[in-house]
Amino acid sequence: MDHYLEVFVKVVEKGNFSKAAEELHMTQPAVSQYIKVLEESIGARLLERNNKFVRLNKAGEIVFHHAKEILALYSKMQYLIDDLTNKASGPIAIGASYTFGEYILPHIIAGLQEKYPLITPTIQIYNTKEIIDLVQTHQLDIGIVEGHINEKIPNVEIVAEDKMVIVASPLHPLLKEKGKRDISELGEEIWILREKGSGTREAAEHLFQKLGFTPKKIMEFGSTQVIKESVEAGLGISLLSQWAIKKELMYGFLEFVDVEGLPFKRNFSILMSSPFQTKALQQFIETLRHYLG
Repeated sequence: MDHYLEVFVKVVEKGNFSKAAEELHMTQPAVSQYIKVLEESIGARLLERNNKFVRLNKAGEIVFHHAKEILALYSKMQYLIDDLTNKASGPIAIGASYTFGEYILPHIIAGLQEKYPLITPTIQIYNTKEIIDLVQTHQLDIGIVEGHINEKIPNVEIVAEDKMVIVASPLHPLLKEKGKRDISELGEEIWILREKGSGTREAAEHLFQKLGFTPKKIMEFGSTQVIKESVEAGLGISLLSQWAIKKELMYGFLEFVDVEGLPFKRNFSILMSSPFQTKALQQFIETLRHYLG
């Protein structure tokens, strides 16, 4: 049945029987037969199709969603069995939230590839909420996220602490006076923050709540890099991870705003879709822990 699901998923992804047949190295009639047998076994029509397109109906949407989970689990099962006799190799589907994925993960992957060249990682970068969803639906083997994780989510482990600071352009008026500032002095500033659902935005909201502070004006950007560029240009200030601003601090493009109650601390956590780990995933986790020290 797994091969029928594989054909079905490929048809949906390609939106066309002939393109799916070409990629699967099958004939188009064979693909059509596979879909027909699958629909008969499910007991419902799954696709609306004509000469120009193939489209999921409601039943098809349900089967497509679960088929991707089933195929991911099947693949993982096969690699776990292979691992009993083989060395660390094969694919790992890794997801990370933006701060970790953009500023820390590349260094970990470089170390992993140097030591284990037969491991083939694929990386997806989304905000924390989306990574959690992808892990829970078995579309990722492991996710690395920042911030608070719901206690009900299984297979979660804190792996490092992250310190967050307020930054501004070196020419910003806030940096003309030395010494610690009270958070209330920053109420009139424009705060440039990530979108809701991101771990960095969650950290900022926790900080504001903890210090009893509400910014009068917030601008939302969907990228940490854009936020850094905007702060450097003098558009406003932001709360960012120290991991994300190493280069900017080194070259003097950004500076800390010394505020009472900072740095704000949060955690980086890993979460896995299964308690069973392939050798490849074990070596990735070991490399990650070593890098974070």
